Amino acid sequence: MNTTPIIENRIWQPAFECLPRPQLLALQAERLRAAVAHAAKVPFYKAQFDRLGITPEQIKSVDDVRRLPFTVKADLRSHYPLGFLAVPRSEVARYQGTSGTTGKPTWVAYTKSDVNNWSDLCARFLVSGGLRPDHTVQISFGFGLFTGGFGLHYGIERVGAAIIPLSSGNSERQLMCMQDMRPEILICTPSYALKLMDTILHEGVARDSIALEHAHFGGEPWTEDMRTRIETGLGIRCWNNYGLAEVQGPGVSGECAFRNGMHIQEDQFLFEVVNPETLEPVPEGEKGELVITPLCREAFPVLRYRTRDIGYLYSDGFCPCGRTTRRMSRILGRTDDMLIIRGVNVFPSQIETALMRIEAVAPHYMIEVSRPGAMDEVTVHIEIQPGMFSDSMREMQTIRDSITSAIQSITGLHMHVNLVGPNTLERFEGKSRRVKDSRKLVD
Repeated sequence: MNTTPIIENRIWQPAFECLPRPQLLALQAERLRAAVAHAAKVPFYKAQFDRLGITPEQIKSVDDVRRLPFTVKADLRSHYPLGFLAVPRSEVARYQGTSGTTGKPTWVAYTKSDVNNWSDLCARFLVSGGLRPDHTVQISFGFGLFTGGFGLHYGIERVGAAIIPLSSGNSERQLMCMQDMRPEILICTPSYALKLMDTILHEGVARDSIALEHAHFGGEPWTEDMRTRIETGLGIRCWNNYGLAEVQGPGVSGECAFRNGMHIQEDQFLFEVVNPETLEPVPEGEKGELVITPLCREAFPVLRYRTRDIGYLYSDGFCPCGRTTRRMSRILGRTDDMLIIRGVNVFPSQIETALMRIEAVAPHYMIEVSRPGAMDEVTVHIEIQPGMFSDSMREMQTIRDSITSAIQSITGLHMHVNLVGPNTLERFEGKSRRVKDSRKLVD
C-alpha cells in the first residue's frame, strides 16, 4: 500500500466518506431497504418481487441484497425508453443516456435531488484528486447525452472552480485553449490525452506554455503503465475515476491523494463482485464482474446492475487518507470485450500492459483478430516512438522480439507483431476502439 500522498490529502464530505464502518453498514442497510421499496414502483421490479416473494421488510442487512434479482442492460432496452422511471415525468430534471447497438440510446433520468447528489459525488473524487476552488478546468468530454461532460461540469461547479466547457475534438483548438487560458486541470478520456500529447509534440509546444497540473480520466479502461506514459509525456498527475450511466454516471468511485485504488462512495452504492458465469460472489481481492446497486436514486432506480466490468475490491484494510470506504481496482476489462484466443481468455488491457513496458513503443496500438484457417491469429499493430523507427531490419527485429516476448509472458500466447511508423494508427477523440475482430464475419 502506498503510504505517501501524491498531493495534499483533502476530503469533500468527511461526514460520509469517513463514517465509522459499523455506522456505514447500518446506513447502507437502511438505504437498501428504502431503495427496494422505491424500486417496487417500477413495473419490472414489482413483477420480479411478486414472483420471488420479496418485500422491503425482508431487507435487514446489506447481505440481503442477494435476495434481489439482477438487472442487465437488455432489461433497460426491453423497457425502452422510460420503463424504469419511478417518478412522474413532471419531477424529472434531466434525461441523459448512452448509445446502444440498435442506434437508440439507453435513457436514464434524474430528479433535481438526483442532480444535486450527483454533483457532490463528482466533487468528492475531484477534490481528492487535487481540484481546488481557485483552479480552472478544461473539460474535453462530450456534452451530449454522454454523462461524463455534464456530470463533471456540475461537480466542478459544486467545488467552485472555473470551467471551460470545450467538449471533445479539434485538438488544435484544445491546445490553443491550454496555452491561452492556462487551465490547471484537464478532463477527458485517456485515449484523447494521448492524442493531445501527439499534437503537443507535433507542434513543438514548450511545456512552460501550459499550466496543466492534473488530469481526471474516465470513460474507458486504461492501465497503470499508460498512466506513467501520460504523466511523463505531459508532466502532470493523472487520476482515475469510475462510473457508468446506468447507475448514475461519473462519481461512483475515484482515487484519493494516496492512489491506492478507487474509493467507492459506499453511502450511495452497494458493490458486489461475482463470477460472471455462475453469478456467485467471489472472495474479496479476487477479480470478477462488478455488480452495483445505487442506494439513493429517485428517478431511475436499478437493483444489482451487472456492469460487465471486470475488477476486484481491495482486501488490505483501509487507506491512510482517512476514508473508511472500500476501494476497487481499476477496470481490468469487460466481459463483452474479453477475447477468447485458442481457448485462452485475454483482455486488451493485458496486451497494453505488455506494450507500455517497452521503451521503444509509442502509446498507440491496434489489436486485430482473425481466423484465416482453423486457428485464431492475433496481430498487434504498434507504433514506434519517434526517433526509434529504423530502416535497419536487425534493430526492428530486436524491438519486435522484445514485444513478442512481453506479450507472451503476460497472456501466455504468441501474437504477431507489426511495427509501424509514428502517426500511422488512428487517434481517438472519444472512447478508443483498439480491437478489430474479423472472426465474427466468418463464424
